[in-house]
Amino acid sequence: MTPSFSICVYCGSRPGERQEFVQVAQAVGRWIGERGGQLVYGGGRTGLMGTVAEATRAAGGRVVGVIPKALVDKELANRQSDELHVVDTMHERKAMMGERADAFIALPGGIGTLEELFEIWTWRQLGYHDKPVGILNTAGYYDALLGFLAHSVREGFMGEWQMDLVRSGNEATPLLEALVEEASRHPRGDKLAEVL
Repeated sequence: MTPSFSICVYCGSRPGERQEFVQVAQAVGRWIGERGGQLVYGGGRTGLMGTVAEATRAAGGRVVGVIPKALVDKELANRQSDELHVVDTMHERKAMMGERADAFIALPGGIGTLEELFEIWTWRQLGYHDKPVGILNTAGYYDALLGFLAHSVREGFMGEWQMDLVRSGNEATPLLEALVEEASRHPRGDKLAEVL
């Protein structure tokens, strides 16, 4: 069965210090699965990554994991995925995740999550894709980052139009609904691996 949508979730390979982080990963996975969607993610079983994947599967959704060889043991590759792609490099991982998704959302995470978020945002700015990007600001986790981005605009290093390329929200459901609705207005089929 073809999924009704495919959403890439960037999030931590650790669970974080707040129960809200685990709860929101569960809620996001459940939301995807209950709506017949597909999760595209980093392919690990640890932390929030494992939580969102398990919640998606438990709710009836498809799970596509993409993990580089170097992280198969460290992040405990999720062999329960409907598809598990083991690739050679991080570059291949991110290009494949980008191609397989209709939209992107960042949950709490560390430098890997931030790097993936900023890269997919930059790719949108450059016209490599036009898929929606979101930041889920659970428990104010991204308050300081969003404040810094506003500061960057004020200081003249970013424009408001760049900020308009990413949505942020504090609640999972309305943000996910907005991303999937926006994605439905864009044609599928970006070939990111061919242009990067």
